[in-house]
Amino acid sequence: MNVYMYAMSPVEDLIEKLKAAGEPTRLRLLALLRDHDLSVGELVQVLGQSQPRLSHHLKNLSEAGLAERLPEGAFVFYRAARSGAGLAFLDQLFGQVSPDAPEFQEDRDKLRTVMTARAASAETYFSSIAETWDSLRALHFPNEAIENTLLELAGSGPHRRVVDFGTGTGRMLLLFSGLAAEAEGIDFSHRMLTVARANLERAGVSNSRVRFGDVSAAPFEDASADLVIVHQVLHYLDTPGDAIAEAARILMPGGKLLVIDFAPHDLEFLRAEHGHRRLGVRHDALSEWAHAAGLKLEAPRSFDPPAPDAPGLTVNIWQAIKPAIAKARAA
Repeated sequence: MNVYMYAMSPVEDLIEKLKAAGEPTRLRLLALLRDHDLSVGELVQVLGQSQPRLSHHLKNLSEAGLAERLPEGAFVFYRAARSGAGLAFLDQLFGQVSPDAPEFQEDRDKLRTVMTARAASAETYFSSIAETWDSLRALHFPNEAIENTLLELAGSGPHRRVVDFGTGTGRMLLLFSGLAAEAEGIDFSHRMLTVARANLERAGVSNSRVRFGDVSAAPFEDASADLVIVHQVLHYLDTPGDAIAEAARILMPGGKLLVIDFAPHDLEFLRAEHGHRRLGVRHDALSEWAHAAGLKLEAPRSFDPPAPDAPGLTVNIWQAIKPAIAKARAA
């Protein structure tokens, strides 16, 4: 039975956390999950214990508020608590023992083998779509200029929390990792999340995470991010306004939304062959979605195709601001 069905006193809560963490396997799990989001299968490989046994341990840690369960299709990932009483407890707990303790070091060595396999899986996937991926990239303005503009519009930060809707390969997390205390991306594709995790691991980025999530029902609290990025996502959605509304919901007052997408075009093959639901995003449509969500949208910055006389795509970057509370009340 979940102990959190009942209100506990601070002392009872502490005792539950001590019970959960005070077991050798669970302590090893917490040490691993402090640095990485890992699936049950990956933890089985590292610790050499059965899946039912580890699932039981992870359930105990989750119920004590020391770990977070992240379903991802047929997979389930776990991470150590990253906020609140759970994080405070873990900080104190691991402040009492060196991360170089032999028990932890051996697990980290085994984890490196698991991470190598994860990276190989991501490379195999991208090899299978490389030709299509490169042909799509060639249709629009060079990414370097687009990314430089994104950094300019976002400002130098530092940002408290960046959220990336439809993170894909994790490119936006890599781009903004140096400007944020914390960053997190969500995606509906397990294969893309595998690629993103491998890319973040390869780049040594420790302040960014990815998880399974629906951009129309984002798994984040209200007013929990000061920058939200929606990069090449809206043209895949049946109801893009829902994603904009969710972005507005999780933005802090004064927070900023950056939307990157194609301008309207007539390349019908993108709908037929690549799953695009919309052939670009109209400014007036985005303006309506932003207004309905309580955001102030600015005119886009546009980047035309690399070859004016050849078929291609114009990329637009929009910036929208969530009014500060005082301004919203005055309005």
